[in-house]
Parts: sequence; structure tokens; C-alpha cells
Amino acid sequence: MRPHRGFSPSGSFFNYSIAKLLNISYSMPLDLIFCGTPAFAVPALERLATGHRIHLVVTQPDRPKGRGLELVASPVKESALKLNLSIAQPERIKTNDEFRAQIAAINPDAIIVVGYGRIIPPWMLDLPPLGNINLHASLLPKYRGAAPIQWAIASGETVTGNTTMRLDTGLDTGDLLLQQETPIAPDDTAETLAARLAATGADLLLRTLAGLHEGTIQPRKQDNSHATLAPILKKEDGLIDFSRTAHEILNRLRGFQPWPGAYTKFRGKTLQVLKAQSATASVAPSELKILADRLIVGCAQNTSLELLELQLEGKKRASARDFVNGYRPKESEKLGL
Repeated sequence: MRPHRGFSPSGSFFNYSIAKLLNISYSMPLDLIFCGTPAFAVPALERLATGHRIHLVVTQPDRPKGRGLELVASPVKESALKLNLSIAQPERIKTNDEFRAQIAAINPDAIIVVGYGRIIPPWMLDLPPLGNINLHASLLPKYRGAAPIQWAIASGETVTGNTTMRLDTGLDTGDLLLQQETPIAPDDTAETLAARLAATGADLLLRTLAGLHEGTIQPRKQDNSHATLAPILKKEDGLIDFSRTAHEILNRLRGFQPWPGAYTKFRGKTLQVLKAQSATASVAPSELKILADRLIVGCAQNTSLELLELQLEGKKRASARDFVNGYRPKESEKLGL
């Protein structure tokens, strides 16, 4: 049977502990509310829907997109519609009495949060006895914040992973439940790595709920001294700084896909660098070297990059060969101007 919810709501972990002391068992499948928005959250929603009862999917409101500014549903909403699940899209949740009453009436065992994009208010944190369970795409406490996948690659990490935790009022500071490591391949981008982490994270969520149900998971406090931040990306994060080494620039190019990418200036226009690889030519930082139809640019510490695919502002993407033949860059001409 489901646990009685009449005891004091002084915290979800407190409620769960009382339930264990009273020997109250949680039936499986569990009664859940799912909060999520991006494509990363879709595998978790789909996997949970096969083994648990999802009474409500909470996602961001439809947003205008494209030249026509037509309203577009979030990936999670599109998935929920296919699964025939109930959907809520509140503009605000902290002081939304109608939404609060809707959530309370469901009386969920747990609230699952995957990339929802809103701060979960205390009243939601305190509601379900198993807590608000979050899937975060890093090995917390490393890379707390909105862009853990992007910053892990951009920082040159070779290993990352997923963490499930109980949300609290801090920024990704809640108690750890389960973690799972994933290697970062040398050719991984944020897009390829996110797809893998989304799939493995869905499985980790299922294992987490089973462990909480069985009482086999012992929540662990995070070591704040090891915390690093992964703030939301800004356009300027994609600006190539040739005072960095070629390896550092390549890591940022891979990490900041699809946005903000990696860009510089060429003859006053924005030049997107879409593909590149390390080179061995000796070139001053930001200066170009033309080797037949190859395009090399110098970086810090006597390193260099071969630019393989580019897109000049207002033009189509082009191979280095087509770029060299079309724009005739000069030897020692500088990027960034």
C-alpha cells in the first residue's frame, strides 16, 4: 500500500525516514510527477512511463521559434503527447496556487526532475515522501549548473557521468543517491555525449527508484570543497581566444556544440569554425598559414589548428579548400580582426 501522508512535511527525507521506521512499504510501480523540458529528458520520461504511473508531466510553456515565431512545444511535451500523458505548462510555479493544488491532489510518491529549467520551490520539495529526484549529467559535486556536459568537454575531461540526487534549495547541492561514470571520447561533442548520457541516465533513474523502494540506497552528502560550476552558456563563450592552445580550443569547439559553437572574425565578418584538428605547423597565434588548399591558424605555446570546415557570416558552410579558393586568405593574415 502507499504510505500515509499525514505526518509533518518538514522535509522529504524526514518523511521517507518515518515511513521506513513505521515499516510502511511503497508499492511498485510508484506514482510519479515528471518535470522536464529538453530532449535530454525524453529517454527518462519514456523509460519511467513503462514501469511507473506518471500522473502528470510538467514542462515549459510552448515558445516562439524560427523566422515565423510560431509556438513550438518542448521535446518533453511532444513525447508526453505520444504517451497520452497529462501535461501542465505553468508560466510560474513558486506562487501558483492552482498548480500547487493540482500537484498536491496527485499525492505522488516522488517528483522526477530532469532539465526542467525552473527552480523547484520548497513546497514541492517537501511534498512527496521519496523526495524530488533529479538526474544531473555530471559526477557531482563537479559541474554544478545548467551546462555540465558542455563544460566537462570544454574543460578537457576524459570521464564524466550521471548523478541522481534529492533536490534541495541549493544549486545542485542535494544528497547524492546513485552515480555512473561514462568516458568522454576524443571526438565526442556535447551532442553525441548528451545522447549517451540521456540513455544511461534513464536507466540510472529506474535503478534509483527501485533502490529507494527497497531501502538499499543511503543518501550521501556532497563534498562542497570539490565543487565546480558549469554556468549557462553565453554567446561570448564561443569566441575563439588564440592565446589558448590548440588542444584547449578544440575542446571548447567540441563542447560548445551546437551553440554557441566556435567563432572568430575574418575581414570584419563572423567566421564560424565548424570542424578543426590539431596541426604541427609553426605559426604565430591567430595568424594564418596556407599549405596548398589547407588552412592553418596559430595558437598559444607553439601549437596550431587546421581548419577543416568553416562558415562565413551570411554564406554557406564550406570546406577549407573551397574557403581558400574562394576568399584567397593571405599568408600571415590574422583572424579575429
